[in-house]
Amino acid sequence: MLAALIRAAHPQLAEAVTLTEITDQVRLRKKSGPDLSRAVGALVRKAFGKARLKEGVLAGIVIHEDMDDCVGPSYDSVRRAVSAVLARESDGVSTVYALAAAESEAWLLLFPDAFPLHRPTWRIPKQLQGKDTGRRRNPKEDLMSVLKNPSFRESDGPEVLARGLANGLLDKPNGSNRSYNEFIGDLTRWEIPR
Repeated sequence: MLAALIRAAHPQLAEAVTLTEITDQVRLRKKSGPDLSRAVGALVRKAFGKARLKEGVLAGIVIHEDMDDCVGPSYDSVRRAVSAVLARESDGVSTVYALAAAESEAWLLLFPDAFPLHRPTWRIPKQLQGKDTGRRRNPKEDLMSVLKNPSFRESDGPEVLARGLANGLLDKPNGSNRSYNEFIGDLTRWEIPR
């Protein structure tokens, strides 16, 4: 999912770099102190290793994790703490901690017109559109309850966004989500490597 969002938000960056995914389960939000530093350090070392394998230079690191809660004081403290450790451990490389409130499916809800491009029978009801999706407690369950034949699965998310990107829909969110806005804001501040 992040690749499509990066391509939409910062196309010059996406053209200048090779986006590479590390598929490790990320569980940073519940860690603190030395445990958080070790976990972040391990991910950063893997990112540098991937860049070496591809004979490239690491331009930046984006780490995505679902908050499993709405935006609020807990979200703020987790985002601040993990972002600080990520910046410290990254050896000067640009970083973004993409902490999705409540889940990344809340970000999908910002692009309702992308769903039928992936599955023509899928329509997001008007009552789910134009809202603050970061306040939805169970956006994945919301999608599963309204998207049938076939039923929505988590694995549909990247394809929904890829279709949205191909059709120019990802630069116009329908609604709001502070966690999404913070991710995009952090990302658009990245310098394009030369």
